[in-house]
Parts: sequence; C-alpha cells; structure tokens
Amino acid sequence: MVANVTSLAEPVPRPQSGWTIRTTRDAPAPLTGRQAGPGSYSRLVDNNDSGIPVMPNGYRALLAPLCALLVSTSHATAADSRAWFGELHVHTMNSPDAFMLNVRTSPDDAYRFALGEAIEHVSGVEIQLREPLDFVAITDHSEYMGILPRLFDENSELSELELAGRLAADDPEERQHALLEVLMSMGDNRPLEALVDPDLRHSIWQNYVRLAEQYYRPGEFTTLVGYEWTSSGGMEEINLHRNVIFRSKKVPAQPFSSFDSPDPRKLWEWLDAQRDAGIEALAISHNSNLSNGLMFPAEKAFDGKPIDAEYAELRQRNEPLVEIAQIKGTSESHPLLSPNDEWAGFELLEDLLGGRGTIGEPKGSYARDAWLTGLQMEETRGFNPYRFGVIAASDSHNSGSQVEEDNYHGKIGSADGTPEARRGGSFINTHHIRYSSSGLAGVWAPENTREQVYDALARREVFGTSGPRIQVRFFAGQGWPENILEQHDWVEQGYAGGVPMGGDLSAADVAEGGPEFLLWAVKDASSAWLQRLQVVKGWVEDGETREQVYDVACADGLSPDPQTHRCPDNGATVDLKTCDFDRHRGDGQLATRWRDPAFNPDQRAFYYVRVLENPTCRWSTWDSLRTGLPLPEDVPPTLQERAWSSPIWYRPKPS
Repeated sequence: MVANVTSLAEPVPRPQSGWTIRTTRDAPAPLTGRQAGPGSYSRLVDNNDSGIPVMPNGYRALLAPLCALLVSTSHATAADSRAWFGELHVHTMNSPDAFMLNVRTSPDDAYRFALGEAIEHVSGVEIQLREPLDFVAITDHSEYMGILPRLFDENSELSELELAGRLAADDPEERQHALLEVLMSMGDNRPLEALVDPDLRHSIWQNYVRLAEQYYRPGEFTTLVGYEWTSSGGMEEINLHRNVIFRSKKVPAQPFSSFDSPDPRKLWEWLDAQRDAGIEALAISHNSNLSNGLMFPAEKAFDGKPIDAEYAELRQRNEPLVEIAQIKGTSESHPLLSPNDEWAGFELLEDLLGGRGTIGEPKGSYARDAWLTGLQMEETRGFNPYRFGVIAASDSHNSGSQVEEDNYHGKIGSADGTPEARRGGSFINTHHIRYSSSGLAGVWAPENTREQVYDALARREVFGTSGPRIQVRFFAGQGWPENILEQHDWVEQGYAGGVPMGGDLSAADVAEGGPEFLLWAVKDASSAWLQRLQVVKGWVEDGETREQVYDVACADGLSPDPQTHRCPDNGATVDLKTCDFDRHRGDGQLATRWRDPAFNPDQRAFYYVRVLENPTCRWSTWDSLRTGLPLPEDVPPTLQERAWSSPIWYRPKPS
C-alpha cells in the first residue's frame, strides 16, 4: 500500500509520440513520480475543464502521514525527484518596514499561511493561498529584526526609549520623522545603539529557530531558517540585498547583518566561517534590477578591489542562486540589453529605491547579462563568478505570498493594501501599480525535507515561476534513444545520460554533433494553458557576447519557423470585461528533444528554458474589474505568466 502512494498522488500526462502533448484532447496513461517527478494530482486540473479528476483535499490530508513514512524509509535517488514549490522570501511584522506600515501578522501567521490557512491582512480582509506550499523560509530583515514590535510593547524595556515615544506620538509628522530615522539608519549602516543589543538579538533569533522546528513536518512541509541581509552599500537608492538560507536548525548565535558590513564579500567570508564551524548556509541575491549595475560588476567589486579568481570562487561557493522575479520586478533581462527578445520587458521595475524616480543602469543588473559577462570573463581571464541558478519569490511583507493575479493584496501593509492605495504612492515607493504578483521557487528533490530542498538549491537544480506552479525539466547530454520522451523512464535516462538544470557539460561529455537537450513542462492546474517552450542561449564569439532565443515547442500542433525560430501566434485571447482566458488554445504539457542548430564545440555557452503561458489578466486588471476603476495606462492589461529554468553551461576543450 505505502509503495503505491507516490503514483497515486502524482498522475501526470506522459509524452506521446510527436513533440507536444495536449491534455485537452486526451487523458493518457500517467507517469509515476520516479518517471516525471511533477507536483500533486490536483495541480494538473484546469478548473475541472481538462477532464482529469481532482484529488479532494481530504485525501491529500490522509496521504500526508503515509508520505512522511515513505520519506523516512526510502533511499531516494535523483531520478526519484519531483517538483516542490515554495517561498524563500517573506516578511512579517518583525521587519521594520512592514511594522511601520501597520503589518501586525507574525512569523507564526506566515507559517499558517504557507500551510494553506487564512490570515488577516492589514486592510481587514482575509488572505489565503489556493493550495499550500511545500516549503517556506521566513526572511525578516536582520537589521532591527523583531525590534519595532518591542518598542510598542509596554512589557519591554525598549518601550521606555525616547524613540518609542516619538513613534507613538499623536502628531503624524513626528511619527513619520521617527520612522524615517529608523529607516535611514538602516540605509546608512549606522545602527541606533539601543536597538542592537546582542543578547536581545540572540533571543529574537532563537525564537525563529524554535518556530521553524515547531512547524517542520519532514516529508510534508519543510521550514528553512533564514533571514535577509539588507545592504544598500551606504547608498540610499541601491539594492544589494541577499537572503541567507540555512540547511538545518544548526545556526549561528545571531545573523550577520549589513550593520556588521554592507560589503557582499564580508557576508560570503562570514558564510565560509560558518561552514568551517559546521553550519551550512547559502545566499540568494534579489532585485539585481534595482542595483544600478552593482550586483554583477565586471571589473571592480563593491570594495573597489579588482574582480579576480579568488572573488569568483568565494562568490560561487556562497551565492549559487539569484531571485529572477519577485514583486519588485523581474531580473531576467531588459529590452536595452536584449533588443531581439520580444519577452525581455516582462514586469520590469526600473526605478531605484527611495521613490525619487531615478532609473537604474541595466548593465550589471540582470541575470542574462551576468551570465554573458561571466562567459566573457572565463574566456579572457580564466574565471567566472556568475555561474548561478535561479528561483523566484514574492518579497511580500504581509506574512503571505502575493503570487496569484486574481488574489493579490499588495506587498507592504497599508501602503498598498487596497486597490485604491495601489493606484497611488507613498514615501516608500511611488509606483505600486508596477509591482508584480510574483513569484515562486521550484526545486527538484526526491523528498520534501530540509536537507533535500537545501541540497537542490545548492546544486542549482531549481527553477522560478512568475506565480503559477508551472513545472519544468531540462537535461543536456547525448546518446539518448530517439523516442526517449515516449519511454516511461525518460527522467532516469536523462540523469544517466546527461546533466539537469544547473549543471555543467564539457566537450568531453559530447561527441561530434553537439549536445542534445530534453525539455518538458506542465501547466498549473489553476492557470492558463501553455503556449510555447523556449531555449535561451548565450555564448562568446570572437571575444564578444551573443544571445539567441529559440522557440523549440509550440502549442496547438504548430511548429517554429525555421528562419525566425518563433512559433506562430496561437490566437489565444482574454476577455477584459470578465478576465476569462482562452480555454480552447494552448496545451497542458509541452515536451521536446532539441539540438542547437548553431552549436560550435569551441564556444563557451549557456542554455536555459523559458516556458510561456497563454495571456491572462494582470492583477491590476482584476482590481479594475472588481472596483470599477479604469484600467491603468502605464501597465499592460494582460501578461504571459512564465517559468525559468536554471542554466546548463557548456565548456569547450581548453585551447
């Protein structure tokens, strides 16, 4: 009975002959988790329109203890991996900026939200996910973590401080000045001494560890201890922020904050020191789009020293991932950097922090550009600091992930907690309407445990989505049978004959003809049908960086144009009066085996997958539909939700 739990919980339409799979037409034989590794049964249903039955939540609850038993007794391998979805960037009232904007939900509330329970939003409504998450990390700012609530707690000695009195003053101007004093001390990396007592910081931090242990359910729900290192480098408008995620409950006495140092190198050195002490952790940078080119420098590091091999090794060892999408914009690429990529302008936020309207420098601020820069550095200098994978997250400050377009309640408390507030601005940011309802992290792991989820992050076998639970697999290798995608053990063969996303492929791994790529994606049950599968390639040619986007699988039986490498428009539409999306075009699953038509064995390259859905309504359009407000003019009414895989890198023979 227990041995069949995985296959009962995870039916997935398997690839049939041909390149694409249409779950709208057939309900083909299911693949087991070992073969395909997708998410739960209910995620393959599109509002009951696909003809595949939904697993009731009650059955899921009954299976949970059996799944936990299976995890505890199994000897899982990579081929047993399945997709787990989670949130690695969420804030509660213990983050100063959240508390300042009237958020009063706690880390306990954040865990309950991730488990699928409803919690109260500052606007007075209840917020709740359609489906629980598999894992979560609460990442409150390490700077003044948990301090502001104590300033307002009459049982705390901090409430007797003069600052506490000003924060609670009747005069709104006095309150705002006090709030800005706290914020400015964070931006300037000059802590207010009364608020950084080491014993108090230790006590607060231990509460996070205790609560993570309380909610951890191996095999069912994973809690990862984490926090945000919030450095602006001493420059008010610059974002150099990182989230730090720990592998286990073994953590240091207190977090390393930007008050200790605003320099990313110092954070990485601290992580090295923790590892030497038996504490395993990694950093994930976020909002490189708001770094003004400083997140991925090509010549000099933050401290002014030249970037060298030691810097590259230090960064690679401690920061294997980047957050490619979140509420404050997408960091994949930019139209100025990728003018031939029609999808490079997705959910951009270019205004630097501070609300002054300053537009940031694209170069050095986006993931694809960094991957290209890394290839060029490796070609000319022999090292590459930018071999990172990608996840996505929300950065919500409401204790809950705001990743569903039709269920969006803003990022940060009262500042954007209602449709009306989201049309305006605040002293924090004047462009709430351009915030994105994004995103989620996906990991490929055999088991939903801390160790397995963390190890997937560390080896970069991860992907990000703009919110929907789209699943995507990606392998590179050679020697697979022509009909591999029709075989029940194709995933096992993928691992045996190649490398998954996040991996490295050398010239020694491939014979003449170059590598083959296996791509597979399946839709979120509650979102739109898939429109296309793409491979994005970057390479170095004659010392210059190049990039190319290939559509490699099209929905609706269409084929990419051999000259433009683009799928024809499948004609999917959205009714803006109701936000109903097209349920007759698109596929539930896309899969293909692909070769690079321009492969050169002597050129360094990377490849990653992008999956695009049919268009659906943006959250701002849902707001207009529900309130009668006109559609905003500075954002599109629809978008194409998507997923991004981590890259696979190809290395030629040494010259």
